[in-house]
Amino acid sequence: MEQRPADMPVQPAPQTAPEIAARPPVLRRINEAHRELDYLLFNLDRVPDAQSRLLALAGKLMAAVEDGPDIALACILHNQDEGSYAVRHCIDTAVVAMLVARALDKLPNQILTIVAGALTMNIGMLHKHEQLQTRLNAISQDELAAIHAHPEVGADILRRAGITDEEWLDCVLLHHENEDGSGYPYGWTGERIPVTVKIIALADRYCARVSSRSYRRSLLPIEALRDILLADQHLVDPMLTACFIRVVGMYPTGAVVRLASGEIGVVSGKGSDSTAPAVQVLVGADGVLLGTPVMRDTGNAGYGVREMLSSEQAGVRFRMWQVWGEDARP
Repeated sequence: MEQRPADMPVQPAPQTAPEIAARPPVLRRINEAHRELDYLLFNLDRVPDAQSRLLALAGKLMAAVEDGPDIALACILHNQDEGSYAVRHCIDTAVVAMLVARALDKLPNQILTIVAGALTMNIGMLHKHEQLQTRLNAISQDELAAIHAHPEVGADILRRAGITDEEWLDCVLLHHENEDGSGYPYGWTGERIPVTVKIIALADRYCARVSSRSYRRSLLPIEALRDILLADQHLVDPMLTACFIRVVGMYPTGAVVRLASGEIGVVSGKGSDSTAPAVQVLVGADGVLLGTPVMRDTGNAGYGVREMLSSEQAGVRFRMWQVWGEDARP
């Protein structure tokens, strides 16, 4: 396996106060990463030094997530109009995978590999992904065959583009393998599947479920988590699932909730425990939209979370900066 150059950055250097003040908003940087990834993936055969370009992009995305993890998680639910689904899904998966890997105390180089793997995991079916996103009828046998082939196709595309990191290539090749051997392309089980791959696969499952498609509605985050805990329990590593739940939370950042008070708000981050997130109330108990969001302590029984809602059920629209401040401006 070829080693990365020793001087290749994997983490941003500590920033001074003027640098922090001058940096672009986190949301803008995530959107810029989306646009750059879109260009690189669709033009990889014409990109010189593709490995370095993709690793640099992964590093920039990691820096943005470090600066605003709550904003990055909220983007998965509230930034779905940004560009194409195929590329946006890779960004979303990379964000979740990075946060889980960090919680597992993975080394910086390992996290960089995981993020790069997530960003490129679907390069073998980019055009097919866009076609599937806009179709309304059932998937054909030919399309199903293309879906099952895309990990191997993707790894081959990356090799031809000069990607030499075998762990990165494994992330792309194996990200649809399952714990019980029911995955593809090889049907590997349990310990044979690298943990780096399992992290991406779990993040991929969650992000796909909470994203809307033309052919199915998106699941509420709590429904997606329930699927992973119950329907997918034989497909995923239970140790990783436990870590994933700790990172994302039972009420993930960005989820729209109704409180015991009757107020409706958005989970803005973690609170005192997994069942008591920080919530910014947008709609009062009387159903009137508030001019300015109000923070509620959901650890207080009077403001506990009663239920999770879709944006349509809540009947509320807002801009991310109203909840997460200036760093959430596009």
